[in-house]
Amino acid sequence: MTGSTDCIFCKIVAGEADASFVHRDELVTAFLDLHPVVTGHTLVIPNVHTAVADGIDEAAAGRMLTLGARIAGVMESAGVRCEGYNLFLANGAVAGQTVFHSHLHVIPRYEGDGFSVRRAIFGRSRADRTKLDALAERLRRALDPIS
Repeated sequence: MTGSTDCIFCKIVAGEADASFVHRDELVTAFLDLHPVVTGHTLVIPNVHTAVADGIDEAAAGRMLTLGARIAGVMESAGVRCEGYNLFLANGAVAGQTVFHSHLHVIPRYEGDGFSVRRAIFGRSRADRTKLDALAERLRRALDPIS
Protein backbone atom coordinates (compact mmCIF):
# COMPACT_ATOMS: atom_id res chain seq x y z
CA MET A 1 0.00 0.00 0.00
CA THR A 2 1.30 3.41 -0.92
CA GLY A 3 -0.40 6.04 1.13
CA SER A 4 -0.57 9.47 2.59
CA THR A 5 0.26 9.88 6.28
CA ASP A 6 -2.66 12.26 6.86
CA CYS A 7 -5.29 10.36 4.83
CA ILE A 8 -7.90 8.57 6.96
CA PHE A 9 -8.58 6.02 4.21
CA CYS A 10 -4.85 5.21 3.92
CA LYS A 11 -4.82 4.72 7.69
CA ILE A 12 -7.79 2.33 7.38
CA VAL A 13 -6.01 0.31 4.68
CA ALA A 14 -2.84 0.20 6.81
CA GLY A 15 -4.79 -0.97 9.87
CA GLU A 16 -4.04 2.27 11.76
CA ALA A 17 -7.69 3.37 11.95
CA ASP A 18 -10.88 1.47 12.71
CA ALA A 19 -13.32 0.39 10.03
CA SER A 20 -16.10 -2.16 9.64
CA PHE A 21 -14.63 -4.11 6.72
CA VAL A 22 -16.82 -5.69 4.08
CA HIS A 23 -13.96 -6.83 1.81
CA ARG A 24 -10.18 -6.55 1.47
CA ASP A 25 -7.87 -7.73 -1.29
CA GLU A 26 -4.60 -6.66 -2.91
CA LEU A 27 -6.24 -3.89 -4.97
CA VAL A 28 -9.21 -2.53 -3.02
CA THR A 29 -10.80 -2.29 0.40
CA ALA A 30 -14.51 -1.95 1.17
CA PHE A 31 -15.94 -0.82 4.49
CA LEU A 32 -19.16 0.63 5.88
CA ASP A 33 -19.46 4.42 5.83
CA LEU A 34 -19.24 5.93 9.32
CA HIS A 35 -21.81 8.58 8.29
CA PRO A 36 -24.20 6.51 6.14
CA VAL A 37 -26.90 7.94 3.90
CA VAL A 38 -28.86 4.75 4.69
CA THR A 39 -28.00 1.49 6.46
CA GLY A 40 -25.55 -0.51 4.36
CA HIS A 41 -23.85 2.52 2.75
CA THR A 42 -20.43 1.12 1.81
CA LEU A 43 -17.25 2.73 0.51
CA VAL A 44 -14.92 0.94 -1.90
CA ILE A 45 -11.44 2.44 -2.16
CA PRO A 46 -8.23 1.67 -4.03
CA ASN A 47 -5.52 0.52 -1.62
CA VAL A 48 -3.01 2.85 -3.27
CA HIS A 49 -3.63 6.51 -2.43
CA THR A 50 -4.91 8.72 -5.19
CA ALA A 51 -6.97 11.82 -4.52
CA VAL A 52 -8.80 11.78 -7.85
CA ALA A 53 -10.50 9.13 -9.95
CA ASP A 54 -8.32 9.63 -13.02
CA GLY A 55 -5.33 8.61 -10.89
CA ILE A 56 -6.71 5.15 -10.05
CA ASP A 57 -4.88 2.25 -11.66
CA GLU A 58 -7.14 0.61 -14.28
CA ALA A 59 -7.12 -2.77 -12.52
CA ALA A 60 -8.12 -1.17 -9.21
CA ALA A 61 -10.78 0.99 -10.89
CA GLY A 62 -12.32 -2.06 -12.55
CA ARG A 63 -12.20 -3.98 -9.28
CA MET A 64 -13.88 -1.07 -7.44
CA LEU A 65 -16.82 -1.04 -9.84
CA THR A 66 -17.16 -4.82 -9.97
CA LEU A 67 -16.97 -5.17 -6.20
CA GLY A 68 -19.36 -2.25 -5.65
CA ALA A 69 -21.99 -3.92 -7.83
CA ARG A 70 -21.42 -7.29 -6.12
CA ILE A 71 -21.81 -5.72 -2.67
CA ALA A 72 -25.02 -4.01 -3.78
CA GLY A 73 -26.24 -7.31 -5.18
CA VAL A 74 -25.98 -9.08 -1.83
CA MET A 75 -27.49 -6.33 0.34
CA GLU A 76 -30.96 -7.92 0.56
CA SER A 77 -29.63 -11.39 1.33
CA ALA A 78 -27.59 -9.81 4.14
CA GLY A 79 -30.74 -8.26 5.61
CA VAL A 80 -30.28 -4.72 4.27
CA ARG A 81 -33.33 -3.02 2.80
CA CYS A 82 -32.39 -2.56 -0.86
CA GLU A 83 -34.84 -2.14 -3.76
CA GLY A 84 -32.14 -0.60 -5.97
CA TYR A 85 -28.80 1.09 -5.50
CA ASN A 86 -26.54 3.96 -6.53
CA LEU A 87 -22.84 3.69 -7.27
CA PHE A 88 -21.45 7.19 -6.81
CA LEU A 89 -17.94 8.62 -7.10
CA ALA A 90 -17.33 12.32 -6.47
CA ASN A 91 -14.14 13.74 -7.97
CA GLY A 92 -13.02 17.05 -6.49
CA ALA A 93 -14.49 19.38 -3.89
CA VAL A 94 -16.83 21.02 -6.41
CA ALA A 95 -18.37 17.56 -7.04
CA GLY A 96 -18.90 16.96 -3.32
CA GLN A 97 -15.73 14.99 -2.50
CA THR A 98 -14.84 15.50 1.16
CA VAL A 99 -12.20 12.80 1.71
CA PHE A 100 -9.45 13.18 -0.86
CA HIS A 101 -8.72 9.51 -1.40
CA SER A 102 -10.82 8.34 -4.31
CA HIS A 103 -13.78 6.23 -3.21
CA LEU A 104 -16.90 4.67 -4.66
CA HIS A 105 -20.09 4.97 -2.61
CA VAL A 106 -22.39 1.94 -2.73
CA ILE A 107 -25.75 3.24 -1.51
CA PRO A 108 -28.66 0.81 -1.13
CA ARG A 109 -31.93 2.50 -2.09
CA TYR A 110 -35.57 1.99 -1.21
CA GLU A 111 -38.76 3.97 -1.65
CA GLY A 112 -38.89 6.82 0.86
CA ASP A 113 -35.23 6.59 1.96
CA GLY A 114 -34.92 10.39 1.77
CA PHE A 115 -31.94 10.42 -0.62
CA SER A 116 -32.31 11.81 -4.14
CA VAL A 117 -30.13 12.24 -7.20
CA ARG A 118 -33.16 12.51 -9.46
CA ARG A 119 -33.52 16.27 -9.01
CA ALA A 120 -29.93 16.82 -10.22
CA ILE A 121 -30.04 14.40 -13.16
CA PHE A 122 -33.53 14.60 -14.65
CA GLY A 123 -35.72 17.49 -15.72
CA ARG A 124 -33.16 19.45 -17.70
CA SER A 125 -33.61 20.71 -21.25
CA ARG A 126 -32.61 18.62 -24.25
CA ALA A 127 -29.11 19.29 -25.64
CA ASP A 128 -28.45 20.24 -29.26
CA ARG A 129 -27.35 17.13 -31.26
CA THR A 130 -24.83 19.09 -33.36
CA LYS A 131 -23.11 20.39 -30.23
CA LEU A 132 -23.18 16.90 -28.68
CA ASP A 133 -21.59 15.39 -31.82
CA ALA A 134 -18.86 18.06 -31.88
CA LEU A 135 -18.04 17.53 -28.21
CA ALA A 136 -18.02 13.74 -28.64
CA GLU A 137 -15.51 14.14 -31.49
CA ARG A 138 -13.22 16.34 -29.33
CA LEU A 139 -13.39 13.80 -26.51
CA ARG A 140 -12.62 10.90 -28.90
CA ARG A 141 -9.56 12.77 -30.20
CA ALA A 142 -8.39 13.49 -26.64
CA LEU A 143 -8.79 9.80 -25.71
CA ASP A 144 -6.98 8.40 -28.78
CA PRO A 145 -3.47 8.61 -27.27
CA ILE A 146 -4.56 6.56 -24.23
CA SER A 147 -6.89 4.04 -25.91
